[in-house]
Amino acid sequence: MDAVLVLEDGRVFPGRSFGATGERIGEVVFHTGMTGYQEILTDPSYSGQLVTMTAPHIGNTGVNDFDPESLKPQVAGFIVRAYSEDYSSWRARGSLAQLLRDHQIVAIAEIDTRALTRHIRTAGAMRGILSTTGEAVASLLAKTRQAPSMEGLDLTRVVTCDEAYPWSEGSAPFGPDYGTTLLPPLTRHVVAYDFGLKRTILRRLADHGCRVTVVPAQTPASEVLAMQPDGVFYSNGPGDPAAAAYAVETLRGLLGKVPVFGICLGHQLMGLALGGRTYKLPFGHHGANHPVRYLPTGRVEITSQNHGFAVDPDSLPAEVEITHINLNDQTVEGLRHPGLRCFSVQYHPEAGPGPHDATYLFRDFVSMMEGKG
Repeated sequence: MDAVLVLEDGRVFPGRSFGATGERIGEVVFHTGMTGYQEILTDPSYSGQLVTMTAPHIGNTGVNDFDPESLKPQVAGFIVRAYSEDYSSWRARGSLAQLLRDHQIVAIAEIDTRALTRHIRTAGAMRGILSTTGEAVASLLAKTRQAPSMEGLDLTRVVTCDEAYPWSEGSAPFGPDYGTTLLPPLTRHVVAYDFGLKRTILRRLADHGCRVTVVPAQTPASEVLAMQPDGVFYSNGPGDPAAAAYAVETLRGLLGKVPVFGICLGHQLMGLALGGRTYKLPFGHHGANHPVRYLPTGRVEITSQNHGFAVDPDSLPAEVEITHINLNDQTVEGLRHPGLRCFSVQYHPEAGPGPHDATYLFRDFVSMMEGKG
């Protein structure tokens, strides 16, 4: 065994290295999805986190050029039960281990991920260190305890783009119907804030007739309004939403002037901009099978989720409507303020990976931009 995971509470998990060498510190979380490890690895919302996969066999479809959600893996480290060096997929272009080594991502296999997941569910998400250096556990534990916690950490500045860029590529040929599709005319201009934006979100917007301009996280509201967009999108992203105060103030400068749709971190930022508060969840929601009830109709959606913070419902003003509720723990999963033409959801309607139950939200955004919602 040539690698080790040490948690801040002293729990130790020895294992086998299959990525880069070295050591990485981050918040240890678990993801319950059965598929989509390449999308998970490249999701910027996982910046600063050591991600544990609860599905036992990882790597057996290799990696490809189609699934990445960003330019490179974003996780601090990767933890699996059984890594498969042998892969088989007509789309594969290489092994997962080689991708991790190429991007200096430390990874560990052959640990009891069930025990680790149960421990996190009981004790809560915590800091940890992955190491292949052979350093003493006591020294690694001291480093872990000195690392900053996720609370109070603004990571949007780390993952955002350097400059604005256009996007008009749709989901074809790997859309929900897995067939070649033609994009509709791109008649609506959406400005998307990149707080850790996933490519699948951009493709879904294009699928629904939106021409997108992606802007860095710190772009002022005045600069965006000068582009005369039909709507503004607030993206997913990592870290503590309360630490991104600049993004909250920017959103306050946009609300009521242009329709706004927020996802994940964008949802939390909207809750703050509307006068609410956010708080840290014990171990977060990370998976592709979370049940959410859409309150206006009672319909239950199976959703893809990735977040460690939530909006406090008791802190929201009376005029803010709670539209979605998580059926596992009753946390707020959706908000709407009709008077300000804005709405948000805590989960990922674009999936990637995950089900497509909530694709209707992109249609709702288009309807709002057309003055119908």
